[in-house]
Amino acid sequence: MLALCALAAAAPAAAQPAGVVVTGAREALSRDRLVGDLIVIDGDRLRESAADSVEDLLRREAGLQLSRNGPPGANAGLFIRGAGSGNTLVLIDGVRIGAATAGLPELEALSLANIERIEVLRGPGSSLYGADAVGGVVQIITRRGSGPLRLSGHVAAGGYGTREGAAELRGGVGPVDLSAGIAGERQTGVSALRPGDLFGNFNPDADGYNRRTAQAQLGWRPLDGQRLSLQVVDALLRSRYDGSEYLPPGFAQDASGDFRSRTELRSLALRHEARWTPAWRTQLLVSDQHSRLASGAASTSRFGTERRGVDAQLTWQPLATQTLTVAVSRLEERASSTSYAGDAARDNDALALAYAGAFGPVSVQLEWRHDDNSVYGAVDTGRLGAAWALGGGLRLRGLVGTTFRAPSFNDLVFPGYGVPTVGPERGRSAELGLAWRGARADAELTVYRNRVRDLIGYEPDRSFCPAASSYDFGCARNIGRARLQGATLAAGTQWGALSLRGTADFLDATDTDTGARLTRRAAHQGTLSADWRQPRWSAGAELVRVGARPEGGRMLAAYTTLDLKARLQLAPAWQLEARLLNATDRDVEPALDYRSLGRRAWVGLRYQGP
Repeated sequence: MLALCALAAAAPAAAQPAGVVVTGAREALSRDRLVGDLIVIDGDRLRESAADSVEDLLRREAGLQLSRNGPPGANAGLFIRGAGSGNTLVLIDGVRIGAATAGLPELEALSLANIERIEVLRGPGSSLYGADAVGGVVQIITRRGSGPLRLSGHVAAGGYGTREGAAELRGGVGPVDLSAGIAGERQTGVSALRPGDLFGNFNPDADGYNRRTAQAQLGWRPLDGQRLSLQVVDALLRSRYDGSEYLPPGFAQDASGDFRSRTELRSLALRHEARWTPAWRTQLLVSDQHSRLASGAASTSRFGTERRGVDAQLTWQPLATQTLTVAVSRLEERASSTSYAGDAARDNDALALAYAGAFGPVSVQLEWRHDDNSVYGAVDTGRLGAAWALGGGLRLRGLVGTTFRAPSFNDLVFPGYGVPTVGPERGRSAELGLAWRGARADAELTVYRNRVRDLIGYEPDRSFCPAASSYDFGCARNIGRARLQGATLAAGTQWGALSLRGTADFLDATDTDTGARLTRRAAHQGTLSADWRQPRWSAGAELVRVGARPEGGRMLAAYTTLDLKARLQLAPAWQLEARLLNATDRDVEPALDYRSLGRRAWVGLRYQGP
């Protein structure tokens, strides 16, 4: 904490422009008018980070913690302010992604390639986006084409059999713009589990992965102020893991199989954006998203999700400081599995109203949303916040909101567990933030409290479950309550060529019925990064400290990792890059009995066309 305060007070970097964001209000809004707690990871930070994946990049931000069942490529969960991974909504250019069967966003299937920026709303987001935005919203924004056509790409190789490559073509001709890219990654890895794991699933084989992604966005401006675009995202992740089968005739445990999973994410979106007058503009988004998971060894389990959505919104801006948005949407979800008795389906219709206004030094945001679901009924959510520019670079803000998480299809229909009457989880949250921005430094402190009720969990008491014999061992039920409270601190500064940035996360995530800490949540997490930039080269270091986390009756040990990075400009279009990840070769246990990678070197070559 003292180190971060020292960064904030040091002789500071050029003031950064406020910028324009879209995730915090459903509509483009300058950051100095936004009341919510929003992080923006822009293109420069994406390229300069030592992170090896989307989830690893996100966990370096205050208030975001990562849980992963093994090394890169393994199943990953992101906790925003302590809320479970199913309580985080992930969007790609406004399109909801992930598996509705398990209710998880499948971040591990996504690549860092072809991303323009990532916006993260920490805190309540259901009043803007509906179900699952309890902890927050992660929106990945892909690149648009502009200027003359140009080619870029990179190749890299490193330890543990790491290989990656990407290529992208971007630009425009007249009213047409194009951005298209492909990327591939592979890694041999290590065994995801440690010997002697609790459930006897260890297998000494290497559990690596192979990831392939493709993205394209084609835009056309038929008239001034209008743009019609088609966006395609396709991701395929093949990974290996350790597990066990219980096959006939003896049904004895067998962990020797070659367990593999195949995750497919596909998204197709047609968008129309129009500014009809200086005061009126509209957006229309029609989307189709698919998620497929196949996993197993001798036998394979399959799960599938199909989402079709239509979102339309109308924005009225009578004054530069006053904005009112009305949005309507329909989302149709279909789920299938080799474990289900048949396909499952639900539809959701929603109406949302959002107001953002500024009155001198005071900014206000007010939102309300009504969701009507064919399975779990109607849910109303809202959010109210205000910010006050105090002068001298100080800004005080406060916000309250309500949220909900929809039950997954597994919670509703999985044989022997799912119960059709399971309802949504509901949350109430409040936060208070103080930010300071100077000429060469900035700092921000946010304190928050979120109470979540009707948590969906396993009910072992047979008397609360349906009468069928398949529920003799328990079922899904709304049984829990949680208190998520804490503080996040971020600060940065710059002395000439040297820039420093640090974050600290203090979290109390507690089951209020038992008083126990929630699984895999660290009470303390912090990061510190330093970058030295010269005209032709740069070097830096990133330190991540994760505190002890409870799981399975144990406390997983705290750990610290150090990543080193360097870049050298060989020519105007060519750049040499190098990284040393986990430089101290720390033995990390990211989850109970799982392990991550040790020290690994990485070197790459990047080309950026003129």
